[in-house]
Amino acid sequence: MAKTQLNVRVDEGTARAARERALARGMSVNRYIEELVRQDTGEVGQTFVEAAADFMKQYESVFAEEFGGENDTPREGRR
Repeated sequence: MAKTQLNVRVDEGTARAARERALARGMSVNRYIEELVRQDTGEVGQTFVEAAADFMKQYESVFAEEFGGENDTPREGRR
């Protein structure tokens, strides 16, 4: 993926917070900002949903065996 340089002006408090948060996460400020934008645009959420759907499809028979089939009524006390 090609990278594009983006210059952003923020106040010193915001810049300090970004540096501190990035450092605490063990990443560059660049990477930190990039991840924030991805989260805000839903890319991370969409990836999670797709992975969860794949997981459920892969283990559908295990869940059906343990918790009942689609047409079964939900059992009280089990979620």
